Amino acid sequence: MVRNGHGVRSGQAKVKEARRPEVRLPELVAWGGGGLEPDGDYDGLEFADLDLAGEDGIGSRFMDCALRRCALDEAQLSKARFLDAVLEGVRGVGTNLSGASLRDVELLDARLGGVQMHGAVLERVLVRGGKIDYLNLRAARLREVVFEGCVLVEPDFGGAVLERVEFRDCAVRGVDLAGARLADVDLRGATELGIARGVDALSGAVISHGQLFELAPQLAAHLGLRVVG
Repeated sequence: MVRNGHGVRSGQAKVKEARRPEVRLPELVAWGGGGLEPDGDYDGLEFADLDLAGEDGIGSRFMDCALRRCALDEAQLSKARFLDAVLEGVRGVGTNLSGASLRDVELLDARLGGVQMHGAVLERVLVRGGKIDYLNLRAARLREVVFEGCVLVEPDFGGAVLERVEFRDCAVRGVDLAGARLADVDLRGATELGIARGVDALSGAVISHGQLFELAPQLAAHLGLRVVG
């Protein structure tokens, strides 16, 4: 792997792969307690086919839990902690997960819009399938996170720290990387890669030759390079 004078690496790139979560849920008990509570402590529970729109679960802890096909519109889950958990088929607009902590979590086939996750911490998280519009991860910390087979529309990673993050077979449209810090971020598997801001942050990422060709105009503009003829 060679770095030229402009900080662009070429050759055979070796990227540290992200460790995926290994979630092994115990036998779960169906949740029958109605709505969520602030600072709630939920352990070994399954929330299935519930309308949790607007519920207040600020500061709650979900350990060895599964949320399946639940509505999360404007649910208040800031500073919540999800540990060894599965969120499958959840949907909603305006879900507030700001400052939340997700560790060893699988987010599967979600349909979400305007999710607020600024300042969140994600470690060993798999986001597979589904579509997330306007995901706000500003100033978040992502370590060993895999986005796979999903669609991300205008995700905002402004000021975030990404380490060992992979994008596999997913579309990333209009991403904002302004002020982000990337290390061992693998974008080669993205089927679409559109960068709205922060093309300079790619110095900590690996892209394919085809992606380099597509991003050439933005890179040239960032370097102040005029291409004539």
